[in-house]
Amino acid sequence: MSAPSRRPVYLILFAALATAAGNGISLIAFPWLVLQRNGSAIDASIVAGAASLPLLFSTLIAGTAVDYFGRQRISILSDALSGSRVAAVPLLAIGLGHQSITVGVLAVLAALGAVFDPAGITARESMLPEAAAQAGWTLDRTNGLYEATFHVAYIVGPGVGGVLIGTVGGINTMWVTAGAFGLSIAAISVLRLAGAGPPPVSERAEGPWSGMVRGLRFVWNVKVLRTLALINLAMTGLYLPIESVLFPKYFTERNEPSHLGWALMALSIGGLAGTLAYPVLVRRLSRRATLLAAPLTLGGCTALISLLPPLAVILSLCGLIGLVYGPVAPIYDYVTLTKSPPQLRGRVVGVMTSLAYAAGPLGFMLAGPLTDATGLRTTFLVLAIPMITIGVVSLRLSSLRELDPSPATSSG
Repeated sequence: MSAPSRRPVYLILFAALATAAGNGISLIAFPWLVLQRNGSAIDASIVAGAASLPLLFSTLIAGTAVDYFGRQRISILSDALSGSRVAAVPLLAIGLGHQSITVGVLAVLAALGAVFDPAGITARESMLPEAAAQAGWTLDRTNGLYEATFHVAYIVGPGVGGVLIGTVGGINTMWVTAGAFGLSIAAISVLRLAGAGPPPVSERAEGPWSGMVRGLRFVWNVKVLRTLALINLAMTGLYLPIESVLFPKYFTERNEPSHLGWALMALSIGGLAGTLAYPVLVRRLSRRATLLAAPLTLGGCTALISLLPPLAVILSLCGLIGLVYGPVAPIYDYVTLTKSPPQLRGRVVGVMTSLAYAAGPLGFMLAGPLTDATGLRTTFLVLAIPMITIGVVSLRLSSLRELDPSPATSSG
């Protein structure tokens, strides 16, 4: 048996950090470019919707591609394409002038990100069990650190993005995002890990359509995966407009790009704290209780944000949301990776990811017009009510008890 090596897991974590930081910058750069033109929340919703609409299909395809072509290869290809599409913003501005960066162009480029990014995310997550085993770490610990990198990235990314927008402008900010994808490519290129290459022919996905169907059928037949996917679908659809439309709209009207970065950073700082606490928390609290606290807290905090309180209060509520949601992603990762067989892992991860974003376009279709028609206060409140309802209903779902092994199972 070879000696433990942490190099593979560190490379995967670094790649995840780099790409997420780049996307964190884009998270405020894209809506900022849109809202600078005319201040329309509907236009911001169009671009945000374009960034989420392809996710339902692209993440399903991504899982099949990962299982067919190999995790390392797909991660590199995905990052190359994602880096090219953000670099297209300043390249178009240089070649055709700033007037070429229209809402339509931004929507297309945002949609391409939704096509390319999921494959890289799915590929890297699918390598975690082997990387954890090679490092001699538990999967809970590895999942916690993996999700923590995203929170670190979304602390650094929006903050850097806000500063860059204020100094070099939104268009030139995209060069930094493109560079971040280049760093991820470099890290994954030198990765040496069992299971990272193309699988044997006998274990490959049958084809794009049959591969997707098999992944969907597997998730649907495993009750706890089905329940988690549906909860995540609803909550993500309600939450995404807050981050991508409502907060940008609020801070753009106040001409405070740095404060938008601070709000997103507060979400990620809280998330980082919650994620890092997860390996300890899971020994003291059940996964079910930890999961159930999240939608209730998110709904309550969103209702309070609807009052549009002072910035310090908004930042505190964002931090609290991040804190309770920090452990949720590692819980999802743990269940997904432990319930899926290795030859289906990419497809199961892809299905779980795609369902998480399936309701995003509906949320944007509701939030944009509602904001322009009734204002931010009403829209925040309209989103908060179903969040709280989902949290209450989830208390009665017996399938969530499968998140925690029984004493007999854990002692055996």
